[in-house]
Amino acid sequence: MSGLVTGDAVVLGLEPARLPSRALALFVDLLVVGAVYVVLMIGLAFATASLDEAAVTALSIAAFLLVLVGAPIAVETLTHGRSLGKLVCGLRVVRDDGGPIRFRHALVRGAMGAVEILMTFGAIACVASLVSERGRRLGDVFAGTLVVRERLPAAARTAYVPPPPPWLAGRFSGLDLSAVPEGLWLEVRQYLTRERELDPVVGRRLAERLADEMVARTGAPAPPGVPAGAYLAGVGAERQARDARRALAPGGETATTEVTETTGATEVARSRGGRGRGGVTEAPVTPPAAKSGPEVEGAGGGTGGGREGRATGFAPPA
Repeated sequence: MSGLVTGDAVVLGLEPARLPSRALALFVDLLVVGAVYVVLMIGLAFATASLDEAAVTALSIAAFLLVLVGAPIAVETLTHGRSLGKLVCGLRVVRDDGGPIRFRHALVRGAMGAVEILMTFGAIACVASLVSERGRRLGDVFAGTLVVRERLPAAARTAYVPPPPPWLAGRFSGLDLSAVPEGLWLEVRQYLTRERELDPVVGRRLAERLADEMVARTGAPAPPGVPAGAYLAGVGAERQARDARRALAPGGETATTEVTETTGATEVARSRGGRGRGGVTEAPVTPPAAKSGPEVEGAGGGTGGGREGRATGFAPPA
């Protein structure tokens, strides 16, 4: 994997493309561009039959620059780094920080490519790619770009979500998650999958922000003494468990959640519509009410790990 680092101190898991795959992608691109160039030159030969030699030479040079240099620049700019050959081989050109390339990046790559690929038959590009640690040619070095693999094995693409600590198992079974939007769930999942890749300070701030939003959406105070990252892992595991139970529920059963606030506590009642197995109607299941007393008091009014003026209830990791 490459050592690409974003502005949020996230190490990106991008695998640089090596010389064989890049050479194959370039070969496909040259076949397409070469075919277009030959067709264009044949058309120019008929169209310029009545012109003098100087005009024919000028048009030939313009056609060469337009097709073999300008066309790749335009394609990489419009597709954000994916030419036809790279699309076939599963490659893409990105910036050094992992972002999409712009016109200036494609222009530098195309201008240098005319020298190191077309004029030297790829000799300079091959040597530079072999010498470079990340397989970059001179055009990539001057443009600040990198060719990476987009298609990875399934095992490499699977994002690992770490499980919550064992002491948080079942702690959030009575939490109302109906008001949490999908966008927040996506942010939480992305944080959990990249928690170990984040800078500790940046990761702690991000976890506290997401945990504060989760507390505001659920309407329940955070457990005292629980770090923000562990809280997000516990809530995320509870969401996955509920989704799994819903997916595995017998046909014809639907689960609804009714939330009733009494004396400051949240009671969750899950009622099932229809009939259970064997024609027996299932009675509503009411889990125990949320704990109150010293364990909950002050959970929402803490100092957030020593930061004054912000009541989050989350303690920083030890």
